[in-house]
Amino acid sequence: MIALAGLILIWAQPAHPHQMLLPVNTSQTVTLDPPQQVQTNDPRVCVHTRLIDEVQEYKIQETLRLVRKMGASTIVDLFPWAYVERNEGSYDWSRTDLIVKHAENQGLRVIARLGLVPLWAQQSADESIVTTLNYLPEERFGDFADYVGAFAERYRGRVDHLIIWNEPNLNFEWGGRPPDPDAYTRLLALAYEAAHAANPDVIVLGGALAPTLAAPGGAQGGWNDLDFLREMYEAGAGAYFDGLAVHNYPFEAPPNTPPDPEELNFRRIELWRAIMVEYGDAQKPVYITETGWNDHPRFVYGVSPRQRINYTLEAYDFTQEAYPWLETICLWQFRLPAPTNSYPDYFTLVSTEFQVKPIYTAIQRYASGWEETE
Repeated sequence: MIALAGLILIWAQPAHPHQMLLPVNTSQTVTLDPPQQVQTNDPRVCVHTRLIDEVQEYKIQETLRLVRKMGASTIVDLFPWAYVERNEGSYDWSRTDLIVKHAENQGLRVIARLGLVPLWAQQSADESIVTTLNYLPEERFGDFADYVGAFAERYRGRVDHLIIWNEPNLNFEWGGRPPDPDAYTRLLALAYEAAHAANPDVIVLGGALAPTLAAPGGAQGGWNDLDFLREMYEAGAGAYFDGLAVHNYPFEAPPNTPPDPEELNFRRIELWRAIMVEYGDAQKPVYITETGWNDHPRFVYGVSPRQRINYTLEAYDFTQEAYPWLETICLWQFRLPAPTNSYPDYFTLVSTEFQVKPIYTAIQRYASGWEETE
């Protein structure tokens, strides 16, 4: 079974009868707010955004205002290589500059997810291979590392956390090929060295593995995440990341469900952590960069809206003491530029039209220290 995180690519948000429509400036002229600071009782509260696909600047600003007001101190967003270096050797930082500027203005830390391959870098010596935005032939690993280094240099001191690739244990995210922990380790090593050469203080996050029970080798569309992580360590990956990024989707399981190698749930993170400790990486932090429950009423892995709120708050609460090595819990995902009109919409906290869901308010209350009331 392949994890939901690796199969669903675009989420959005439907209307909800209890949502409150917020006033939004629809002007094309955007004035920065006075510099803001996040007020939160739990700095691990984090959300995955989709700002890179926003066309209008005011929507980027309003999204990040709502993130701050909810009490999240960190965002994860995708900064695609394919968008920035459309032509080899020519960088266009206009969109990434815009996102970083507004995140800084709202007092938010940015974790940058780096991936997606420009057309010119997808070309392979084997012309029989059909390439995708996730396909990167090994002879182009150095070009990706160059982008990582350029990104780290440009945003040094502003964006100091970089995720290298996304879910490389899934065939889809590895360009339709069988996943390869040795090749991913080689890519990670090149990116790590380039990033640290450009910014000695950068935190390189490896992994971002999808939770899946698929047998090793990719015949079922992926590679068991626990086995893939071990193979990475055996290939020497431990020397090339400063923290581990994980995607621990719990599906319909409550957050306190015990970890089990044969089950996918929130506490699977403890099994990844045990492998890190086994290979001498107990000092490294773990970042949950994607997690969350879905409350679509007909989704096979869905929970009720009330369960979604309770499970999310319980996950934040019990991990504060249980997981001292955990740096972030980033919910997938905050808001989308456009709706999908299907079950993926029910992962978001705020609608495309900037309507907040009850779960947004519940997290805001949690982050502010207010007691939850029925």
